[in-house]
Amino acid sequence: MRKTTWINCKFVSRKIRMMKRILVLTMSILMLSTALMAKKIIYTPAPAPEANHINWLTMDELQVKMKQSPKKVYMDMYTDWCGWCKKMEATTFSNPDVIKYMNETFYCVRFDAERKDTFRFMGTAYYFDPAQKANTLAVSLMKGKLSYPTSIIMEERYQNPQPIPGYQDVKTMELILKYFGDNSYKSTPFPDYQKNFKGTWRADEGPVAPPPGH
Repeated sequence: MRKTTWINCKFVSRKIRMMKRILVLTMSILMLSTALMAKKIIYTPAPAPEANHINWLTMDELQVKMKQSPKKVYMDMYTDWCGWCKKMEATTFSNPDVIKYMNETFYCVRFDAERKDTFRFMGTAYYFDPAQKANTLAVSLMKGKLSYPTSIIMEERYQNPQPIPGYQDVKTMELILKYFGDNSYKSTPFPDYQKNFKGTWRADEGPVAPPPGH
């Protein structure tokens, strides 16, 4: 009888110890959950890094984006052999202020004026014209006056293309881009705008030296 009682006591003691362990574990979990709720841990995704380059689009990408959300267009008309085109790419198009403003205000396209393939743009087929030594879209947008580089600025839905020939440094590019981008061209003649314009973009390129071979 005493042996049975001793065994029962031993069993009860084990059961009590087990219940204490379960209770301690439960309390620990509750305390941890309460602490986490008190801290209000919220996951915040890291902000996307700013673009460090101009978002150049292909002609196909441009047409898709224009259908989704109309926007002004900046087109860099260049050729592979054009030294000033390469100079402009290395200086003006790498300037942070230029990059930021162009990405925010325009759809940007780099167009090889001598591309040889045939493609469709706004329902019209464009192709390489051997007589002009240029693609017919380049001839059309530059109004037959082929010069490289040339900046082409168009209103939303490609209206009123404005060809601006020549290399543009950062300060001149700021003047041109803001004249069209801020819609000042709709109310102010360019000479008046230029006379009163005060640029803010920083240009670190110094005096612009001609590219090699020019």
